[in-house]
Parts: sequence; structure tokens; C-alpha cells
Amino acid sequence: MPVVTRFAPSPTGYLHIGGARTALYNWLFARHHQIHGDGGKFLLRIEDTDRARSTDDAVSAILDGLKWLGLDWDGDAVSQYERADAHRAAVGRLLEQGKAYKCYCSAEELTAMREQARAEGLKRMYDGRWRDRDPSDAPAGVAPVIRLKAPTEGRTTISDLVQGDVNVANEELDDMVLLRADGTPTYMLAVVVDDHDMAVPHVIRGDDHLPNAFRQTQLNLALGWETPLFAHIPLIHGPDGAKMSKRHGALGVDAYRDQGFLPDALRNYLLRLGWSHGDAEIISTEEAIAWFDLSNVGRAAARFDFAKLTHLNGHYIRHADNQTLTDLVIGILEQKFHGKLAEGTPDRLKKGMDGLKERAKTIVELSESAEFYAKSRPLKMNEKALEILDSDTLKLLSQLHKDLSVLTDWQAEAIENTVKAFAETAGMKLGKIAQPLRAALTGTTVSPSIFDVMVILGREDALGRIEDAIPQV
Repeated sequence: MPVVTRFAPSPTGYLHIGGARTALYNWLFARHHQIHGDGGKFLLRIEDTDRARSTDDAVSAILDGLKWLGLDWDGDAVSQYERADAHRAAVGRLLEQGKAYKCYCSAEELTAMREQARAEGLKRMYDGRWRDRDPSDAPAGVAPVIRLKAPTEGRTTISDLVQGDVNVANEELDDMVLLRADGTPTYMLAVVVDDHDMAVPHVIRGDDHLPNAFRQTQLNLALGWETPLFAHIPLIHGPDGAKMSKRHGALGVDAYRDQGFLPDALRNYLLRLGWSHGDAEIISTEEAIAWFDLSNVGRAAARFDFAKLTHLNGHYIRHADNQTLTDLVIGILEQKFHGKLAEGTPDRLKKGMDGLKERAKTIVELSESAEFYAKSRPLKMNEKALEILDSDTLKLLSQLHKDLSVLTDWQAEAIENTVKAFAETAGMKLGKIAQPLRAALTGTTVSPSIFDVMVILGREDALGRIEDAIPQV
């Protein structure tokens, strides 16, 4: 059986973190089987039948989120709404075969049925009163819904690839609505028809859909179609064990991107959030594709740990290509400073990236620590820098400036030797002059090696920044 998976989000908002993990698992499963010659297609279907809540902006957000995560899909994205004729045609066949029927119950009747069922402790909310009723009893001028004539005896069983064998008594399942009174298809109908027509044999999704799988299995059987192999993966919970919600922090993929997380890091974290491969924690995309299998997906809900994600992101930043990081930082700084960056900023950032990225946990942090490379003279000092630049340290800086001004070999070792010699002559520790020097050069009290910074800034700009700082206090 060729492996084909699909990700089918509803465009009613952003691509949330749970949906991103579902997409990732589908993508990995498909790509794993692709390299093994077992098909391996990953399809995208936008389930936009809820026209009141579906928006073009949400569709764009989902597509952008998937692209940012590097989850490419095969072929064009399918609109479920545009397939309504196919959904209705399937119901037409069921009506012809006596496997579906028209139900004329009013809203008031349905409410009374539900109340009675709850009072009697029944799980089936609809009593099937139109199931075998003579069509001549139909009330005039009332548009019916179309219901599936579901089995009332026995059990419906699913051999789930994650949850194992699960089943439900058929007497507990209603004759579900397939078409609403206005002729629009329900979610249950559309999903089954679309998965069949798109030739999707593997349905990997959150375990909140497990109850739907029983009804969808019944519908597949009624239509004479082979039921897909289901794999229902546990949901993601917050650190407190409760289902992820806004109180747990950012939920949308776009929010994590804006907070400075790299797609590789988020992919790695989501992969391990419910799946394991021995003790491996840092897993490349190539390894993930080679190793991924549904047998290693756990059944218990995973807990989202923001601190672990941040730590992992720091690892990916340290190992990232410097040009990639430079481009990301420039994008943030151009927005922050309205495009007004100092001349030579890209070159400075790239040269200084090795020193900058060692401490950064997010791209936002990285951009903040890199700001001094992008600022033009004179620098504006932060409060801590101003505290260091008192009258005594300014006098020292003025004297050091004279020694540095005559230095012709503007390399890190030569600069360091000059500063060390100055400190020894003045009878002080290196830090006593290095910190004021850092403040003058960066406007802050934290930076990479100050001698490397001076080389990257260049002789003229470095000396100019020191000179600028002297009269500031």
C-alpha cells in the first residue's frame, strides 16, 4: 500500500503548536516511506467548510507556518469547500441504496430527544424516529437533513497504530447527519469522502479525533470503501498537565517565530514531544526522516516545556550558519531602527556572529546583543554603561585612547597586549579598564571579547567611539 498522509487544518485562526506537530508527524511518516520507495506523499487539505469562521488570512497563516517549518507538501492544497458536489454525490448513492435517510425533526424535537436521553443515561442522543418512517409522512415545506443509517447492533472496532485496538458499541452511536437542511455537507461526511478521493490510506491526527473515527469507519463501510489506517497521537498539555491554552503562553507557530525561535529547533522539539528514538535529543531533519516510525509514538499526553525549547533553540543558534543568522538579525534591526543601520552593518554582523551567538537563546536576544554593531556614532549609553563611565574611568579611557591611537597593528592580539600593558603600568587589573572600554565601544556592559569587537568595528570607528564617550559624563 503506497503511503499517503495528509494534514487537514481548519482555517479559523493561526497554525497552533498542536497542529504543527500533527503536520510534522504526517510529513515525516510520508518522507520516511518516500526514501524507502513506499510512496511517501504528504498532502495538504484546507477544511474550510465552515464559511462563517474560515478566512483567507487564516489560510495564509497556515501556509506560511508550514513553509517556515520546512514542511513542504506534494501538489496543490485542496479546498474542502470546493469539493461539496463530491460530498453530496456520495450521499446520493447512500440514499439510493437505502443506507441513508431523510430526517424531518424540528429543532424542538431534537432538544427534547437529547434531554430525554440524558435523563435515561443514554449515549445515543437521536432516537431514529425517521429511520424507517414512510416518506409520505414528511411535513410539507420542511427541508430535511440526511442521516446515515448506522448499525444498531454489534461493535465498531479500530486497530489504531498508536492507541491499539479500540471499539465502541454501535448502540451508543447516533445516525449522524451527513447533509444539513441547506444541503451543505457536515465535517464527518466531507472528511471521509475527501480522504477516499485523495487516496489517503494513513490518517495521523490528534487523539481528540478518536471518537470521530468510529463514525467515519461506519461511513466508509456504508460507502463500500476501505477504511484508512488511523493513528491518533496524544495531545500536547501545558507544564501543569492541563490542555494547552492561552494561559500557557504562545500557541501559534508565528508567535514562536516572532519570539526568535528557529524552525529547525521548533521542529526538533515538537518531534520529541511525544516520540522518541533511544536517548537522542538533538535530531537532524535527515535523522528524523530516517528514524521516524509510528511505533515510537507514546500514548500519554506530552507536556510543553518552554525552558527546554529555549535551551534547544540556543543549541541550534550556536550551530547555525552565520550568514543565515546575520540575515535574520538584520531583518529585526531594520524594523527596529526603521531601516537606518550604520554603514557596513551586514559585514560587521557576519564577522562578529561567532562571538554573538554563543550566549543567545533566541534570535531576538541575538539581535539585541548585536545592536551596537548596527548603530552609528555617537552611541547612546544604557544606564549600566553610564554608571561605569564615571570621572575616574573616563580619565583612564582618555589615557588609553592615546596609547591605542598610535597602534598600527589593529589586530586582536596587538590590541589586547596594548590594553594589558596600560593596565599593568597603571597598577590595576585588566577588568578595571576593560569594562569602561566595553561601555564606550558598545553602549552596554555585556558583549563578546572586546578586543575582537574592536577589530570588527575597525580602527577609525573604535577610536571614535572611545573619544565620543569621554565627554558624555
